[in-house]
Amino acid sequence: MKIGILTSGGDCPGLNAVIRGAVLKGIAIHGLEFVGFRDGWRGVVEGDVVDIPRSMVRGIAKQGGTILGTSRTNPFGDGGGPDVIKGHLDRLGIDAIIAIGGEGTLAAAQRLTDAGLNIVGVPKTVDNDLDATDYSFGFDTAVHIATEAMDRLRTTGESHHRCMIAEVMGRHVGWIALHAGMASGAHAILIPEQKVSVERIGQWMLEAHARGRAPLLVVAEGFVPNHMETPHSERGLDTFGRPRMGGIADQLAPQLEVMTGIETRTAILGHIQRGGVPTAFDRVLATRLGMAAVHSVVEGRWGTMVALKGTEIRSVSFDEALGKLKTVPQDRYDEAAVLFG
Repeated sequence: MKIGILTSGGDCPGLNAVIRGAVLKGIAIHGLEFVGFRDGWRGVVEGDVVDIPRSMVRGIAKQGGTILGTSRTNPFGDGGGPDVIKGHLDRLGIDAIIAIGGEGTLAAAQRLTDAGLNIVGVPKTVDNDLDATDYSFGFDTAVHIATEAMDRLRTTGESHHRCMIAEVMGRHVGWIALHAGMASGAHAILIPEQKVSVERIGQWMLEAHARGRAPLLVVAEGFVPNHMETPHSERGLDTFGRPRMGGIADQLAPQLEVMTGIETRTAILGHIQRGGVPTAFDRVLATRLGMAAVHSVVEGRWGTMVALKGTEIRSVSFDEALGKLKTVPQDRYDEAAVLFG
């Protein structure tokens, strides 16, 4: 068999480890042949591929980003569609696709599977928001980076007696904010699952300040305070029609400064959370997922995604994988809230 691999959507640490795990097992155990689609679904739509011999994946598990490139191309957009893609697969002799991506990528993979294409998915999201897997690779690295950044913000905040607000990724869920906030000792954690008033946030700041501390707040990009109806978005829509997030920290800072009288500064971490080398946990998880994806291909489990359940890698349907988001439950937020203020 010849297998095509793609990485689509936002990049994250661990993508190369997935590619390496799939290629090494596929070649060593099953004698498979691999090609990579350049720049995600764009390469699939245009039939743009590169051979992936064993030598190409040597030593790449520790590299961030993706050696295949990525994009947010919609495979059903102009020039795409199942018929076009199937024509390229037939011409190139590709029997199946391993699609590595997040919610948008896997939703597209599900539609293409329903149209008759052979696809297996690998979950990729730093937000850790896919309900069908306990953890997704990239999340641990993002938390580590965010925690280190907040540790640094704390020292400069204390030197100037300022409040520091760190904005982290988290479109619909607050897992990065929750974990990084607890790890760094943040005085408030603001996540999409919990609406909080600006007044309450200000109270937490004043409580910390009264104890001689420089308040440290962490906010997920999708957080919606009580006075707003939707998440802050001023950069339009992406190719899948979703609002581009970012900037809620800059909206909150002047309001909180006026309310509390505490000089307030912001740091939007943004793509820093996706860059650099993956943690050991993410390298191991990504490698295992890549190897499991090859097993699913050999077994012909089309329309499924590999997932971490406890410590085991299992196969779940796209329907199950895309059924709902994995949000922060109330008890986890209440646990963290004991530390606020």
